[in-house]
Amino acid sequence: MRSLFYVLTALAVIGLAFWAYRENYRTQAALSKAEQLQHEIARTRQRLRVLNAEWAYLNRPERLMELAELNFDKLGLLPLQPYQFGRIDQVAYPPKDELLPILNPIEVSGMEADQP
Repeated sequence: MRSLFYVLTALAVIGLAFWAYRENYRTQAALSKAEQLQHEIARTRQRLRVLNAEWAYLNRPERLMELAELNFDKLGLLPLQPYQFGRIDQVAYPPKDELLPILNPIEVSGMEADQP
C-alpha cells in the first residue's frame, strides 16, 4: 500500500514538474513576443512623429504660397473672395419625409434621445 502511494506521489511530482517546465517556456515565449511588440510600437510611433514633422514642414504657408505662385499658370489659383462662399439658405436640405427614421436612438453624453 505504501509503495503504491510512493509511486503515485512520484508520478504526481513528475507530472507537475513537466507542467511547470512547459508553462515556464510558454511564459518566456509570451514575454518575448510582448517585448517585440513593444519595440515595434515604439518604432512605429517614432516613424509617425517623423512623418508628422515632414507633413508640417511641407505644409508651411510660405512654401505653399511659393508653389502656388510658381504654378499659377497651370493651376489658376486665386485668393478666396467673400462672394465665393454660399449662404445657409442656398443649402438644399432633403424634406423631412425623405429622412430615414431612427429606429434605435441612443443616449449621447447624458442627453435624452428624441423619439421620432
